[in-house]
Amino acid sequence: MKAELPKEKIKPITKKKKISFFMELKKNYSAYLLALPAAIYTFIFGYLTMPYMLIAFQKFNYKMGLLGSEWVGLENFKFFFASDRAWQVTFNTIRLNFLFIVFSTVCALILAILFNELKNKRFSKIAQSTILFPHFLSWVIVSYVIYSLFASNFGLVNRTLEFFHLEPINWYSSPQYWVQILVSANIWKDVGISLVIYLATITGIDSVYYEAAKIDGANRWQQIRYVTLPLLMPTVIILSLLALGKIMFGSFDMIYAIIKDNGLLYPTVDVIDTYVFRALRTIGNPAQAMAVGIFQSVVGFILVFGANWVVKKINPDNSLF
Repeated sequence: MKAELPKEKIKPITKKKKISFFMELKKNYSAYLLALPAAIYTFIFGYLTMPYMLIAFQKFNYKMGLLGSEWVGLENFKFFFASDRAWQVTFNTIRLNFLFIVFSTVCALILAILFNELKNKRFSKIAQSTILFPHFLSWVIVSYVIYSLFASNFGLVNRTLEFFHLEPINWYSSPQYWVQILVSANIWKDVGISLVIYLATITGIDSVYYEAAKIDGANRWQQIRYVTLPLLMPTVIILSLLALGKIMFGSFDMIYAIIKDNGLLYPTVDVIDTYVFRALRTIGNPAQAMAVGIFQSVVGFILVFGANWVVKKINPDNSLF
């Protein structure tokens, strides 16, 4: 016969006590209080404004309101697609954003790996702060920095060219240079925030992987290649997928602050947002702007899901969802 345990020694399995919403709120009130402004902002401008997407299909009248305005179907979409410059500004938008994503990601990865290799931690912190600082500058301020570099008469670049007896360039009349200039400005301003994210990811990598690689005889470059970079890839893919969703939205604040209404540079740097802004500044029809916004959002939505589907087929662990 099997020996039976005394009943007093058998402890019943207890279920975890459910924490009510109010208990959770009381316990972590400081965290919720910190998130409250962002939640209110998202609710007002992200959810309460969603019904106004309907004006893209209306001849919107401020007096009649959302429900009283006349329905016109897809007429507002013709404003953009029937334009002779629609495909040019669409191409410019995709090209600039694609270059922003690629070069910012590559530069941030390289800098994160280099900073991780630095032994002087004090210098590393000062350098990180210096690279991060431009992220907090307004594009208006950055536009004046760029103007001081590329102004025709007194710009630093032309002064340098004259010093080496080279012909100065009228930069603000030469559209062929501005893709490179804008990509460089975007890297200088925004690479710092990506650097912080990648550096935090590298810091979180377990040292066991590096110790195992050392035992196998891997040098420092091989450790970076076979340990650091593969473990960074999930973060790189997630950030790239999120950036891909905004690829149809041009950096309006960047382009308009730097280029303004300089028509000579439009062939290479005019994007959807600046084109629509200039058009609506004279027409004043918000329904047409909403139509273009829906077009940008739908394309971004398709790109994110499509790219995520490809990543999921290749490596399901690195997909966003």
